[in-house]
Amino acid sequence: MEGLILERLSKIGLAIMAVPKKKTSKSKRDKRKATWKHKAVVEARKALSLGKSILSGRSKFVYPTKDEDETEE
Repeated sequence: MEGLILERLSKIGLAIMAVPKKKTSKSKRDKRKATWKHKAVVEARKALSLGKSILSGRSKFVYPTKDEDETEE
């Protein structure tokens, strides 16, 4: 019965979406947001550090430029 209903809904173009069983608590929501934002801060620090080291000349790693890619081939 349920399969038949889903088949008919898909034929007319209606999408079935996942629905949460319970409301997420504010503390869980806030914890997830904090984790997500913290990851962004960490990546921004890494990028800034790499940029500073490249500018100062201390960097052992540098992203290849287009000129270097063409000469290698």
